[in-house]
Amino acid sequence: MRDIRSNKLTLTWMRPRGGFFSNVLVLQITDSGHCLHSDDAVKFVQKIGSFHMFSPQAFLMRSCAMLFLVFCLVACGGSGSGPTASTVPGAQTPPAAGSVVLKAPVLSFNDTGLDVTDGVTSNGRWGVESQGIDWEFSLDQGITWTRGSGGSFEVKGDGAKMIWVRARDSAGNTSEIVRVNCVLDTTPPAAVAISGQSEGVTNTFKLSGIEPGARWEYSLDEQRSWSAGKGSALGALGNGLSRVWLRQVDMAGNNSAAQGFDLQNPSVVSHEASGDPLLPSILAPGLQTYLIHGVVVRGDADYVRWDIPKGQQLMSVKLVQYVSEDAVSFYALQPNRVFDAGVDVSRMLVYGHMGPGDLARNVLATLPKSKLGEGAMTLWFQQTGSQPTRYAIEVILSAAD
Repeated sequence: MRDIRSNKLTLTWMRPRGGFFSNVLVLQITDSGHCLHSDDAVKFVQKIGSFHMFSPQAFLMRSCAMLFLVFCLVACGGSGSGPTASTVPGAQTPPAAGSVVLKAPVLSFNDTGLDVTDGVTSNGRWGVESQGIDWEFSLDQGITWTRGSGGSFEVKGDGAKMIWVRARDSAGNTSEIVRVNCVLDTTPPAAVAISGQSEGVTNTFKLSGIEPGARWEYSLDEQRSWSAGKGSALGALGNGLSRVWLRQVDMAGNNSAAQGFDLQNPSVVSHEASGDPLLPSILAPGLQTYLIHGVVVRGDADYVRWDIPKGQQLMSVKLVQYVSEDAVSFYALQPNRVFDAGVDVSRMLVYGHMGPGDLARNVLATLPKSKLGEGAMTLWFQQTGSQPTRYAIEVILSAAD
């Protein structure tokens, strides 16, 4: 009897007197339906013949056993010739090339550009995760393929790239093709053209030659760190900074050569901000990025005003430089042409302490934009201790939402 739930064939016989079944032999059946050892079938007949050797029943039983054996061997596909190569356990026919679809690899790359989702980059290296399966890539839309090695490959030559990658095993099976695009740009932009001039007590540095999609940046610490500017010019008022560096960064993240400007040069206006809250120093209008800088100590406060034109809003006010042994200074903003709030905080837009821990923090971050629109704004910055404090505050305006 063949058990369809297993790979065994069980041969049974009925004892003439007793009327019950007894298992005599269990034969293994291969996946293709063949008996593994036909010699075992002979043992079945010999065992049957060992009962009642000289009785008529024995003769009849041997005859029936032979017929039953032949039927079973034919039914399970056995040839009676013993095991062959096709019946060896574990033997399998390799799948034909193209009959298996492999799992597609996963690609990754470092988008170095200003927008990390636009595919414009200065780095042509792509990472490949293929779970141990060989892979290959094509740069001509599948006309030719290059076998990859390791976990990455690099495309070279500036311009738009169409990249195809797929997994491929030794049998010729492949995965679906992963298609990606990028624009490789490894060429630094030209240095920006800068013209400096004075407008009242504000030094303005107007920038031109900025590439489409690029931005300009400034540095106050000899190019160790950079901050992004807005608009097409930088306005600086004060007497605390010694040098400012300017450069542009293109869409791919390439930097131009930096240009430095000496703010202590006699041709540059060095202005100590007003200490009179009713006569604050005024920043030149029409710019979007300003730097207010100076040195304060106990009894020497700085008051500076700027005007937010119609259609614009105050985007951020940040401390970008702080040099002092005293880690605590005081600041406040009053939405007015003068600072006449005194110590009445209810008339101040924001106020608080400023120190090294506040570098790059936008003090307007929690304010509703409705309070940052058109009008005048006056800054009060003061050190109440006896240690001189050199500071620089960045002010940025943007188009109103």
